[in-house]
Amino acid sequence: MKITLTTLNSRFTHSAIGLRYLYANMQELQENTTIMEFSINDAIQTVAEKLLQNSPDIVGIGVYIWNVSEIRELVHILKKVSPRTKIILGGPEVSYLPFRVNFDDVDYIIQGEGDLAFYELCKKIQKDETTDKIIKMTLPNLKEMQLPYKYYTDDDVKNRYIYVEISRGCPFECEFCLSSMDEKVRAFNLDAVLEEFESLWQRGARNFKFVDRTFNLNMKAANRILDFFLAKELPYFAHFEVIPDHFPESLRTKIKSFPHGALQLEIGIQTLNLEIADNISRQLKLEKIKDNIRFLEEETTAHIHLDLIVGLPGESLESFGENLDKLMSMSSCEIQIGILKKLSGTHISRHDITYEMVYSDIPPYDILKNSELSFLDIQIMKRFARFWDLTYNSGNFKKTMPLFWENESVFENFYAFGLWVYERTDSTWKISLERLGELIFSYLCEMKKLKAQDVANAMLEDMMKLKGRAVPKYLKAYADNFVVSAKSGTSGFNKRQQ
Repeated sequence: MKITLTTLNSRFTHSAIGLRYLYANMQELQENTTIMEFSINDAIQTVAEKLLQNSPDIVGIGVYIWNVSEIRELVHILKKVSPRTKIILGGPEVSYLPFRVNFDDVDYIIQGEGDLAFYELCKKIQKDETTDKIIKMTLPNLKEMQLPYKYYTDDDVKNRYIYVEISRGCPFECEFCLSSMDEKVRAFNLDAVLEEFESLWQRGARNFKFVDRTFNLNMKAANRILDFFLAKELPYFAHFEVIPDHFPESLRTKIKSFPHGALQLEIGIQTLNLEIADNISRQLKLEKIKDNIRFLEEETTAHIHLDLIVGLPGESLESFGENLDKLMSMSSCEIQIGILKKLSGTHISRHDITYEMVYSDIPPYDILKNSELSFLDIQIMKRFARFWDLTYNSGNFKKTMPLFWENESVFENFYAFGLWVYERTDSTWKISLERLGELIFSYLCEMKKLKAQDVANAMLEDMMKLKGRAVPKYLKAYADNFVVSAKSGTSGFNKRQQ
């Protein structure tokens, strides 16, 4: 019996740890099992062609919010071309009801953690035993599972992020998050995991992305993992998702020891409005959050990524704007602005009537409107988030961006800029860096009434970070009078750069 494990990653540089868990636990069936990964940018019929080349008896597919539509098309083609092939789906998008994408023509669906269940189902298929189409799993014992890390290929190690974990689950009950459905936090055998990490390191792995929902929950485990990396020589990159209010001194000491560029921390803030946080069962300890962000900002070189969500039940645009302004007053780090999604199985649905929550039934199931935000408000904020990524989060305009607000509301001023840009471009995509810079320059000069030379100085200083970049046409008239800031350490453009 031939078995193929597959999924569509969101991009080539990503890798599917879930497939490798399945493969690691296939026991005697492993020798007839293969992993084939693709991305959502691949042509679906070509993916189907490659999957069917070896005439598999079973195809197991991981289904996620980013690939669910493409997987539906893939399943349709596979069943049309090879109806005898058994198709088994697993992953978050099929683990909870309701299914908002029709998968009626698949053979089996495993709901929950299928690391061990997939093997058991394949054995039943091999023996021609009957079983339910939808199989609901209990949580497996993580310490009894085979680990997946040896099944990252040399090509994965060389070209992709290596996804790893030391625990599963989350103790919190945030109603918009699938992790709130977990019964408890469970840990892997840390000694065994660290042995696998060392093996990956010896093979050349340097990009480790931890998928733990609350990496800094268990201090003993977190400190051992940080010690693992601190004992290594650069370069390397480690990414962790952490809770914002739990940074005891032992953790702080280690985080401060990481060199620049080696550590990234993703911190889910989502809202700073205590009433809204309570509304969605999210715990907020504001003073601890402020203190920890200050510590990360002032005493470490870690790259910090904060998250805010638009569209939470009961939260107005004014409240969201206050959240952004507060975060900007605490930190100069990246702030990711997301739009609320209604994931099947989450308790956010309990607010649907009270707050008139209306969501799209098409992936990614984002909010369309509610009692506080109109459809137009949501559309404007989607564009706000996109322009924010292109300008502030990109890091391309670090000296220039403060000119937008200058001791005023960040939200109100950038909101106005977003409206102005969209009016002129009618797009949030395919805006070149030079075109974006020209728009920024025009807005700051024409709408904010700033002196053109002052704006040009800030923009030219941003551009001098990349040696050899030519001065764009819209700034050439100001280059000769370019005055750098005292902190800049640069001395102006030479003729080649101009």
